[in-house]
Amino acid sequence: MRKRKLLFVAPFFPSFIRSDIRLLQEDYLVRINTYPWQHKSLAPLFFFLQFFSVLFGILRTDAVLISFGGYWSVWPVLFGKLLGKKTLIVLHGTDCASIPELGYGSLRIPLLKWACGLSYRHASALVPVSESLAGTELDFDPTVLHRFQGIRHHFPAITTSIHSVHNGFDPERWPFEHFENKAPDSFLAVMSAAQYRLKGGDLIATVAKLCPNFTFSIVGMDAPGTTHPANLHFLGKVSQEELARRYRQHRYYLQLSSFEGFGCALAEAMLSGCIPIGSSVNHIPRIIGSNGLVLEKKDPDKLCRLIDQLVNLKDPEKWALNARRRIVENYSLASRKQKLTQLLNGHA
Repeated sequence: MRKRKLLFVAPFFPSFIRSDIRLLQEDYLVRINTYPWQHKSLAPLFFFLQFFSVLFGILRTDAVLISFGGYWSVWPVLFGKLLGKKTLIVLHGTDCASIPELGYGSLRIPLLKWACGLSYRHASALVPVSESLAGTELDFDPTVLHRFQGIRHHFPAITTSIHSVHNGFDPERWPFEHFENKAPDSFLAVMSAAQYRLKGGDLIATVAKLCPNFTFSIVGMDAPGTTHPANLHFLGKVSQEELARRYRQHRYYLQLSSFEGFGCALAEAMLSGCIPIGSSVNHIPRIIGSNGLVLEKKDPDKLCRLIDQLVNLKDPEKWALNARRRIVENYSLASRKQKLTQLLNGHA
């Protein structure tokens, strides 16, 4: 039986998009359409060039999957609808949000919101990575004034079907070795410099001062220009292999986002045996389940109390093993592949 042909459109390739490509290549002949859309001044040129590349590419494809809504999703969706091709848009978070006080969300930019709205309206289906991206209310961070977020809030007239499909993870890529290899009282977080406030870096810096006996590390960014306590370490950008090693070295993980489409780093850390504290936003509490603690408000004193509770857990190794089991049993690659394939084949 011949493999069906899939046009895969993405603006860039973080690990979760590369994972989707590997999954789909098992059943599809995947042709990738991409341009360096991060160069915003060149977006009109890429929009023009993509018109022709998608037009010719879609004639030789059976279905289209677009990762992230944006300028790059307009032509694939419109040509897909014109030619009767199944066209899915996988939504990851920024394409469902507008939080100007945090400088976050594609939908805070009028022209980009127009492109997303047009794409969402004419796609065959929208596939957010968590149910919260359809609609959620944020009450964790008091500085967030735009509390209502999600597709249904920003585009209430859209009738396109929405099917949530959670991210999936490969346990072999995020191994858990011996618990005794993890440094006691060590906390890790992952974020870029642009995500510092969004992911709670400011909260971690404050708490590090209040908890001088604990060690805090942030992967993904260099130290900001402001002063920070000596027990807070910035480890810079690292490879996936180095990130996995850092997870294995740390006992606890902090996912203190004010908004989070899913929480891939949280799931990776839990696979690596890190016991988490997460904020009470979006899908984070569901990922953690009963295998960690949830911070209800962005408050340093409350976080300090949770940290004290965490480091005094009885049998922390059992908690670490249960955290890994939680991800293995609930967020498998096989489940994601099955659901995406069903949607692409029109069986959902």
